[in-house]
Amino acid sequence: MNLNLYLSVIRPYHVESCMASKAQPRLAPELQFVSRLTSSHIEQLWRMYQDEWWSHGRNLHDVSRVVQHSDLVFAFCDSETGSLVAFARVLTDFVYKAVVFDVIVARSHRDLGLGRMLLDAITAHPALLFVEHIELYCRDEMVPFYKKWGFTAGLPALRFMRKTQEPLLASASKPRASEARIRVIS
Repeated sequence: MNLNLYLSVIRPYHVESCMASKAQPRLAPELQFVSRLTSSHIEQLWRMYQDEWWSHGRNLHDVSRVVQHSDLVFAFCDSETGSLVAFARVLTDFVYKAVVFDVIVARSHRDLGLGRMLLDAITAHPALLFVEHIELYCRDEMVPFYKKWGFTAGLPALRFMRKTQEPLLASASKPRASEARIRVIS
């Protein structure tokens, strides 16, 4: 994998995909790769999140913050309309670890190979070629999809862990009732 491979992955596409279960192939529109989202794209991403079990209920302000604080953003837009149709993001130290989050394709554009295009772009990104481990977590039914890029599910002696907490601020402008009040004495 090199820069030429990466550039071939992100150039505008015309995608044709025929799934085994489909009688007729679906044609995707011309797509444009973007690595920065506009405010309109962020709103479209927020709408896409509302359709998924794992992201339903995220608010627009937090989605904007998530995109802003991601190290790398991978997205495809319809070249004709400019609409966001696929998205993923990566958090990384650029040396040891990179974690892929939020791989999502608009329902209207599924079964066209956009998930594959996102993973191709991520795994061929020049900055990630120097990272020792690219990781993600997914549901069991998605394991075969991610295995195509060399992801493995059997990591002995490792367990996914989570600490759930109430964030200190619900939004930047509205403090939660549970927020600690600090008085500075000078």
